[in-house]
Amino acid sequence: MFNFFKNKRKAKESAHQLMDINGDVIREGDRVYSYRYELGDCIIVSGEHGLDYESIETKKRVNWTLMIDAATERQKVRKLTGQ
Repeated sequence: MFNFFKNKRKAKESAHQLMDINGDVIREGDRVYSYRYELGDCIIVSGEHGLDYESIETKKRVNWTLMIDAATERQKVRKLTGQ
């Protein structure tokens, strides 16, 4: 009737884009530098629960939700270009 109880969370989640610390959009397959968990250079890969950051050196994986900066809601990574 008035859609008071409509679940708006699903629409918000689907519109969510991953952004690096500078505001650049990042996607699966992009190479980034991680500022957390001593990962160093990483590649964004698909994991069990969504996207993961996989360290190139150690092969350690961290889920994207653990990389969110609380102040800016962006990822604590910097997109590497030209490589």
